[in-house]
Amino acid sequence: MYQRYDAVIVGAGGAGLKAALHLAQTPARIAVISKLYPIRSHTGAAQGGIGAALGNMEEDHWEWHMFDTVKGGDYLADQDAVEVLCREAVETVYDLEHWGLPFSRTPEGKIAQRPFGGHTREFGQAPVRRSCYAADRTGHMILQTLYQQCIKHDVHFYNEFHLLDLLVEQGRSAGVVALCLATGELCTFHAKAVVFATGGCGKFYSVTSNAHALTGDGMAVALRRGVPLEDMEFFQFHPTGIYKMGILLSEAARGEGGTLRNRTGERFMQRYAPTLLDLAPRDMVSRAMYREIQEGRGIEGKNYLHLDVTHLGRDVLDAKLPDITDFVRTYMGIEPARELVPVQPTAHYAMGGIPTDLEARVVIDEKNTPLPGFYAAGECACVSVHGANRLGTNSLVDILVFGRRAGRHAARFVKENEWVPLPLRPDERAEALLAQLMNSSGKERAADIRDTLQSEMMDKAGVFREAKGLTEMRSRLEAIQERYRRVKVEDRGRKYNTDLLEVIELGGLIDLAEALVSSALARQESRGAHSREDFPKRDDPNWLKHTLAYKTPQGIELKYKPVTITKFERKERKY
Repeated sequence: MYQRYDAVIVGAGGAGLKAALHLAQTPARIAVISKLYPIRSHTGAAQGGIGAALGNMEEDHWEWHMFDTVKGGDYLADQDAVEVLCREAVETVYDLEHWGLPFSRTPEGKIAQRPFGGHTREFGQAPVRRSCYAADRTGHMILQTLYQQCIKHDVHFYNEFHLLDLLVEQGRSAGVVALCLATGELCTFHAKAVVFATGGCGKFYSVTSNAHALTGDGMAVALRRGVPLEDMEFFQFHPTGIYKMGILLSEAARGEGGTLRNRTGERFMQRYAPTLLDLAPRDMVSRAMYREIQEGRGIEGKNYLHLDVTHLGRDVLDAKLPDITDFVRTYMGIEPARELVPVQPTAHYAMGGIPTDLEARVVIDEKNTPLPGFYAAGECACVSVHGANRLGTNSLVDILVFGRRAGRHAARFVKENEWVPLPLRPDERAEALLAQLMNSSGKERAADIRDTLQSEMMDKAGVFREAKGLTEMRSRLEAIQERYRRVKVEDRGRKYNTDLLEVIELGGLIDLAEALVSSALARQESRGAHSREDFPKRDDPNWLKHTLAYKTPQGIELKYKPVTITKFERKERKY
């Protein structure tokens, strides 16, 4: 099957829909490819809010937001990109309001705002109410709003199409090849511009807030096509996942006044972050929780602590945190208005990804050379606004600000350029991949390989890391890759072959895990979410730089590029 469009967006979450919406307001013909129905995209799991310095509840300024983002990222974020993020956040929120997003409101009718982890007033003096929210369903409301606008503007959707390959011809992106799940056919999408908005890759960990679909497809395809991945060693663990399940309980719970408590009932964050307490940045809270557990203050000697929202009352919980409290009642059989909730850190967000510039153009080297016609936005991308640790609410800002920038620049690109001719068999690489998997005579089960990958990554490349564990993980990955070469696809059919899909996804996760482990082993310091017990201090003279990981036949090759510093000089990160 062959289709031709001016631009193709892969991924129908917030970043993809925002890019599509701005492209669709031009004469260009646009398609969005998604392996899910669009409003099931993972943006819908973002509960707590979107950060913007509106100043509706108290004084606030985008410069304060920028400072918090740079400091929260442990000074690894590129400050020119962070300035774009925080400046344009305000306009982005008002765009959503004008398109009909049902924000929670103040008594005067303004968009309501609440505190969130790491967000402060006056450059770190005290918490500030900056998160704009729609109860605890903000991401879901964003998806609904943007999808409605895309339908209004006649965007073409190809749902349940799985990305297999990026086409690159004459030094330009030329489209993508995808698998139609309903028929088992390969479809070539010929395009002048391609936007990847495929989300994160948290499914290489066993305890994660990520949906089953977050397998890093776009990152893996780009990596295999010679594009490096930037800063993959930085993976954030969110402090409050439901014990054993990893299902996210948003920071909004702590923003409304919830507290974390150990075995003795102590509000232990007083010892780790006396100014921001439970609303310190996520990496710091997650490490504090692990320390409490390691030192014997876990609940009943187990690997969890308590989230206490009992003092908020049933009315507040049902009005402001309805989804969170419903999750607790449904999955744990606990009434949060009366009982403490068992929580543990859960793998949540990739700060690294496909490197881009300020216009969301994908860059392919340490000189920031763009690959013409190729864009990326959202969690699959790394423009480096999050640095070594993302602040809560900034993921939604990121997908909307840089999704919009990707759409706008791509609109100019398709106006100024024609289609690059394709070879006779543009789907040859994708067809070879499918043939290799479907014809394998191996006996390995994908589920068994995936379980090994997830448990080993959690144990050796999780919240705390050290050389011994990372070196062992690298050896484990070699064994996992060998097992994957003998993987068996048990379903031999073509239509809705979810067994085949899971095997393809697993291959991508293994490649991405290799990039993460190699990058983490090389970085001999602790910074943000990358915490090395054998190198416990931040090392700016040697490691204030971005990692670029390339996939080669010999393994992962690492290169580095400098961090952009404009307004804020490096300081020790204290709260």
